Amino acid sequence: MNAKWWLLTVAAAVPGWVLASVSACDRPDFQTVLQPAAMRSTTPPEARAYWLSSRLLQWPKVQQDADSSRFKLYYSAGAALQFTPGEPIKGADGALTLDASDATVAGFNFIDGGPRLRVRDADAPRLAALHQAQVLLVQERLSGAALAATGVQSPGALDDLYAAAATPTSDLGAQPRSGATSFKLWAPTAQGVALCRYKTGGSAAIAAATPLVRDAATGIWSLQLPADLSGQYYNYLVDVIVPGVGLVRNRVTDPYSVSLTTDSRRSYIADLDAARLKPAGWDATPRPQRIRHSAEMVVYELHVRDFSINDATVPPARRGKYAAFAESRSNGMKHLKALSEAGLTDIHLLPVFDLATIPETGCKTPVVPKAAPDSEAQQAAVMAVHASDCFNWGYDPLHYGAPEGSYASDAADGARRIVEFRQMVQALHRANLRVGMDVVYNHTSASGQHPQSVLDRIVPGYYQRLDARGTVERSTCCDNTATEHRMMAKLMIDTAERWARDYKIDSFRFDLMAHQPRAAMEALQARVNAAAGQVVPLIGEGWNYGEVENGRRFVQASQLSLNGTNIGTFSDRGRDAARGGGAADSGADLFKNKGWLNGAADGPKAEAMKTADLIRVGLAGTLRDYALLTWTNETKRLAEIDYAGQPAGYASQPGEVVNYVDNHDNQTLFDINVLKLPVDTSHEDRARVQILGAALTAFSQGVAYFHAGIDLLRSKSMDRNSYDSGDWFNRLDWRYRDNGFGAGLPPKADNGALYPRLKPLLADALIKPRPADIAWTRDAFRDLLKIRASTPLLRLDTAAAVSARLSFPGSGPAQNPALVAVRLDGAGLADAGFKAVMLFINVSPLAQTLSLPAEQGAAWVLHPVQRSATATDQRARQASFAGGMFSVPGRTAVAFVVE
Repeated sequence: MNAKWWLLTVAAAVPGWVLASVSACDRPDFQTVLQPAAMRSTTPPEARAYWLSSRLLQWPKVQQDADSSRFKLYYSAGAALQFTPGEPIKGADGALTLDASDATVAGFNFIDGGPRLRVRDADAPRLAALHQAQVLLVQERLSGAALAATGVQSPGALDDLYAAAATPTSDLGAQPRSGATSFKLWAPTAQGVALCRYKTGGSAAIAAATPLVRDAATGIWSLQLPADLSGQYYNYLVDVIVPGVGLVRNRVTDPYSVSLTTDSRRSYIADLDAARLKPAGWDATPRPQRIRHSAEMVVYELHVRDFSINDATVPPARRGKYAAFAESRSNGMKHLKALSEAGLTDIHLLPVFDLATIPETGCKTPVVPKAAPDSEAQQAAVMAVHASDCFNWGYDPLHYGAPEGSYASDAADGARRIVEFRQMVQALHRANLRVGMDVVYNHTSASGQHPQSVLDRIVPGYYQRLDARGTVERSTCCDNTATEHRMMAKLMIDTAERWARDYKIDSFRFDLMAHQPRAAMEALQARVNAAAGQVVPLIGEGWNYGEVENGRRFVQASQLSLNGTNIGTFSDRGRDAARGGGAADSGADLFKNKGWLNGAADGPKAEAMKTADLIRVGLAGTLRDYALLTWTNETKRLAEIDYAGQPAGYASQPGEVVNYVDNHDNQTLFDINVLKLPVDTSHEDRARVQILGAALTAFSQGVAYFHAGIDLLRSKSMDRNSYDSGDWFNRLDWRYRDNGFGAGLPPKADNGALYPRLKPLLADALIKPRPADIAWTRDAFRDLLKIRASTPLLRLDTAAAVSARLSFPGSGPAQNPALVAVRLDGAGLADAGFKAVMLFINVSPLAQTLSLPAEQGAAWVLHPVQRSATATDQRARQASFAGGMFSVPGRTAVAFVVE
């Protein structure tokens, strides 16, 4: 069974099929079904069996008569198989008889028990071609009557057969060079692949569709044309069998696209080393050298559109765009520069790769009426156009390695988004800010034959993670990818390497990272480090849930599984202790589950002390082996302290934990405190509670992570999920006049059940901050950054250093749960800046004292930032130390030092 046989078979199955035609390139549809209706298979598309390797299969459950039956693999190049119980299979080109096997293959422990089957030695040469056909695993009687049939999930076989394709040197995508351009697409199950070329993103085809040639060893289709085609656009035509559909011709973009035209309709050919794709001074602009290790990162999480869409100091054409960052005198850039000077090291951008849901041209701007702060009118106007407006967080990947076009000045021009993305990075680097980006490799925006499905329309059933029936898993709220498969892992690693090398990205945040294998993340770490010529810190969400939970399919990149990697995960331990409750709280729980910042310290003493101990866990970097004297009068490793049935301490090193009290998900810190603080809390005290939350992050060991606007009392008008809530509910005001609270009731879909309780809060004028409160919070936040930057004692790089230098005076059963103290010993640390540092956070409205007789002879004074006459928090200057007694004013974070 060879390539010629397949060609003849398909040509016979589809009369009149001609691949190389101009009309094929210029058709407007994204898919053509190549089979006449009468020839299409009637077989259900379920795939309950698995290829475990190139020759081994498993069917988890046999329906009947296993002893008096046999198993066969039926195939049809024209996808004409028909299964009727009790009758022989129809429409087959042939079949392979399978033998029983007791062989095992690693990585398939999640499959239920069932018969394991092996392809005979004589049939092994036919396997590669078999995967280009429709395949059905059939249990049949010896007479040939079919008892049961199922499709077979193919990734195990494809990974085994085409392992050579996954090497770093297999340079997929379009590669223009002087005098030639090569095209490579991994499509091992395709029966034919052709290239369509276009002069522009919207012009007719330049020439007839040009067939690519398939490499049998890798499954890669390739073509080389004798010209540098930089600046042209292209699509592929992929003829492939799709379960449940038949033989189709899919018009698709390139998964390895470096750029695209409007709304990602065509891929763009470009050499990213070309001078015309670099802004002036790009190669000479260095990466900021601000950190020596991950725990020195101080991150500000920012959305590209939020940054400038409301900034009147940015030219209108640049608002909401990459180019806004190049406006060095804008209010927004002045704000970021001030943060940089105070100690911020990194800007982390919400997704900026190519997205599916933001129209790249003609997006709509809602007309939001002037209405009461508790009105439904604003959200009604926003949501009326939410599907076609210009805003989305961007967790809906379309092309992982190309910049998003809606943030470019001209989405139709594939070059503009490359150049302007680089201008953004360059501008931030010139402000001495490293640039990180949020990446979403755990899912795609669509799968199957959806027009915005790219991967699954090239190699159906391979890139997505499937359940036991062959249906795409959706535990991530979208269509899950399977980075445990070689080529999905390669796509992730290759595109991350591109961002690090060609766009000078300095760090990455991985959305739902625990849905990916630890091994893939470690391989990615090595590649991006090599590409950047320095360590590129990786952080991500290590939440352990879904079909991969507890290592069911592989060792995950999760909180409890990343020890020793120095890959960081967000810690919910300190976050939940500070805010109260958990991320999934709803209804009355949002109000009653108090956190340490907003009332837990005044609750039942045992619970208050338990919460305070979890605050200490966060301050100690959530390190599993750090020893703490707990409220029960036991000294425990943090891994022995309970957090919702899990070990509270899970990190091996400080760089493996990310500390935060809010980010883009859930209510902002200001809004969660509106739900939990007493309604009569003053403007001033609401600002103070905000700064106490920021202080928890600033004073913790590990990566410090802040949501943009935390320093401006940012509110989303109580919206719990603003991913599609438009500019209106996601606003940032660099004039420091409005924090966004009282912008109307938030969108009904996610918040409507709470409207009766939200209305009186939004209408309460005593809650909305004044410009003076916003300005105070802004400046107090910068003072916290200056304190963190002033000493490496707040940024220790090893667990041993934390254990040796950090202690918690006043902990244990006699503790005051409203006052947490941290002592850091600088002895022997050459650049410590201070002989010792003592940090206090007092969440009580009243002043609190802590007696530490052992400190009586020490020369403790306020930190220089806080004792300055220009210190923002003048109340902190009232803190005192005398006779071994520290006194800390109400709702104040204070740093003392021994100089």
